[in-house]
Amino acid sequence: MKRSPDIKHLRIGFISTRFAGTDGVSLETEKWAYVLAGMGHSCFYFSGLSDRPKEISYVVPEAFFHHPEIDALNEKLFYQSTRSVEITQQINRLKEYYKDHLYSFVAKYAIDLLVIENALSIPVNVPLGMAITELIAETGFPTIAHHHDLYWERKRFIVNCVWDYITMAFPPNLPFIKHVVINSIAGSQLAYRTGLSSRTIPNVMDFDHPPAQPDEYARHVREDLGLTDEKFILQPTRIVQRKGIEHAIELVSRLEMPARLVISHAAGDEGREYEKRIREYSARMRVPTLFISDCIQEKRGKTPDCRRVYTLGDVYPQADLVTYPSEIEGFGNAFLEAIYYKRPIVVNTYSIYEVDIKPKGFKVIEFDGFITEECVERTRQVLKDGAAVQEMVEQNYQIARHHYSYRILEHHFHSLITELFGVNNHL
Repeated sequence: MKRSPDIKHLRIGFISTRFAGTDGVSLETEKWAYVLAGMGHSCFYFSGLSDRPKEISYVVPEAFFHHPEIDALNEKLFYQSTRSVEITQQINRLKEYYKDHLYSFVAKYAIDLLVIENALSIPVNVPLGMAITELIAETGFPTIAHHHDLYWERKRFIVNCVWDYITMAFPPNLPFIKHVVINSIAGSQLAYRTGLSSRTIPNVMDFDHPPAQPDEYARHVREDLGLTDEKFILQPTRIVQRKGIEHAIELVSRLEMPARLVISHAAGDEGREYEKRIREYSARMRVPTLFISDCIQEKRGKTPDCRRVYTLGDVYPQADLVTYPSEIEGFGNAFLEAIYYKRPIVVNTYSIYEVDIKPKGFKVIEFDGFITEECVERTRQVLKDGAAVQEMVEQNYQIARHHYSYRILEHHFHSLITELFGVNNHL
């Protein structure tokens, strides 16, 4: 391991359970890597699942939180308060296995700085978190721990038989780690629960470079979705309970105008019961709802039955309105995406929005926990008044450019690297 790296050209190792798809961790990691590369650094990836280039990726399939062995292990770790000797042995065997690979990753790519993406935040792979913690403790490796979600924010982690390991590694208290959270409430809770200080770095988008106008390919979106004179209402999230998609269905039902709700993502990591509930509820409310996750990917292409595949960047500009009725969010990627693509948005005033985002002055349609007649009426007005929409979205874009651009991220990186490696080297 290099102990005196070239601070202007660091070799940075990102570590997580997954770098693939459109989940928030993968998307934000891509943005971090883009900005760091622009600063002159090189980025490499350790994960269980990866869509990054093979030459810069070190893939250990068992590190993925949905690897069969980890799925089976998690069934034994949560919702019960004791564990067997055999489970302890399994955890420690996996920890040593991961740690061997982590050492190999660091050596193979001559890593100078580690960036841990959520793998020290929520215990979806307990032995991996332990292995990362021991690697840092044994080497004193300069590390940024980027926390998107913390275990106390997810009910399913509260009853478990691994409190000793969670206390050790989620997150660890080591002097070599700089902790980064994505909202101020998480920072306060981290300090209260663990005594650890942190830096708040919000999610960002490239607001200095507006999106291109839809090309000929993207102009087929509405046609392919079967939308003619209907309003296109986009719900750009996974189908999980905390996203509050019932509120979007109710809103569309009460608009009393031709409209269709389009849900862009699948159920994801938390089971399919809620998706069943949403399908039943939309039918009961007589709201035409499209589930199009098979047609939304990171890259354009074709589905197995030869339909066009679009990116979110193709879909957003076609929407008349974006719904974001989440009850809990770590930050709000879909909120920023709607602002970036200059779409009006309906927001449930979740806590992070109230504390960190709303004070910036964004113009959005709000509701607080349930759809009101005022929310319905404001939505109708927005859908009918193109001039008002244009003024709203342009103002929102400029506010976001000031607070959530890549320049903000670069500023934070300069500070973090200085803190980790020293001002003389950095300058």
